[in-house]
Amino acid sequence: MDFSLTEEQQMFHDLFRDFAEKEVAKVAEHTDRAEEPPIELFKKAAAQGFLGANTPEQYGGAALDTLTTTLLIESIARHCLSTAVTLAIHTALASGSILDAGTEEQKETYLPRLAGGELAAFALTEPEAGSDAQALQTQAIADNGHYRLNGVKSWVSNAGPASVLVVIARTGPENLSAFIVEKTSPGLSLGQREPTLGVRGVDIRTVYLEDVRVPAANLLGALHGGWPIALRAFDRVRVCLAAAALGAAEGALALGVKFAAERKQFGTSIANKQAIQNMVADSAVEIESLRHFVHHTAWLADTGQPYSQAAGMVKYLGARVAKDAANKMLQVHGGYGFSDEYAISRVYRDVRALRFLGGTDEIGRFAVAREVFAETGMKLQP
Repeated sequence: MDFSLTEEQQMFHDLFRDFAEKEVAKVAEHTDRAEEPPIELFKKAAAQGFLGANTPEQYGGAALDTLTTTLLIESIARHCLSTAVTLAIHTALASGSILDAGTEEQKETYLPRLAGGELAAFALTEPEAGSDAQALQTQAIADNGHYRLNGVKSWVSNAGPASVLVVIARTGPENLSAFIVEKTSPGLSLGQREPTLGVRGVDIRTVYLEDVRVPAANLLGALHGGWPIALRAFDRVRVCLAAAALGAAEGALALGVKFAAERKQFGTSIANKQAIQNMVADSAVEIESLRHFVHHTAWLADTGQPYSQAAGMVKYLGARVAKDAANKMLQVHGGYGFSDEYAISRVYRDVRALRFLGGTDEIGRFAVAREVFAETGMKLQP
């Protein structure tokens, strides 16, 4: 098997790393302290084609395959997980769903906007419906060429800066449908940005829908076909979140190695201490293992093979590897790691979010166990 990148993929990888080092790294700390997305940075990213990473060229995108898109997310997350997550939500969940299920008219209307600099959000979770999406209560009722949406969506990433939202709503007792909703629609309002432990550059809010009239032409996909759209979106975003975890873990390791090489204790660099070496070595091995799993999952997607199970596995593994790497590298920093003056503290806070973004660890492990036990004929329930 050939694990090397193509010449084009390597060219893009170099471009991504250069952008991340020159543009993302210099605003990462400010993004965390300001607790808001770096809008000017996203304008620069759009100019490079990054906001339309997975969008075909005919709609103004870069037409990147899944593997190349993971290289983009990984490169950005190495310096700022918040920015990488915002981009993953935008590309994989929101614009990705329009590309996946939209009509030609919808694609021509929205994809150039989203590739050109406007951000998008994906609204599924509700106060009483997290992992149990079938408990959704938001209703969409047909009304003379429109649908009237009523309900509350919680933990909507990108809600603040987004101009467009993909909203999943109930269109029958057992049915869900997806809608493209303009944020300027009358009746749509936002709560305050959620104060979060980490990824503070991701704008997360509650979205209130009160008789929001959405044109019937903005029904995304088939009526009652919202759940398959959401499932495919989950697969895409989990691969991206795994790539983000990889980048964050790499960033944590780089911070720990730099600190260990420079920090002197008992007359020598602490890098000479076996305890430090063990933490660095363990992290490096886990990171390399994650890299291969991310690339394999992306390859499955790009070659048209089923990748849902792999996406769930690699996202779960990614969250764990990033958590362990950040924890070990904070320990390498000693007491300094507990200070917000050092970037490792931000990374440590940020990676905690990966254990529930895109699905909690618990539901992810259940999904893996369900597939394993299916071979015995058992049908596990959450």
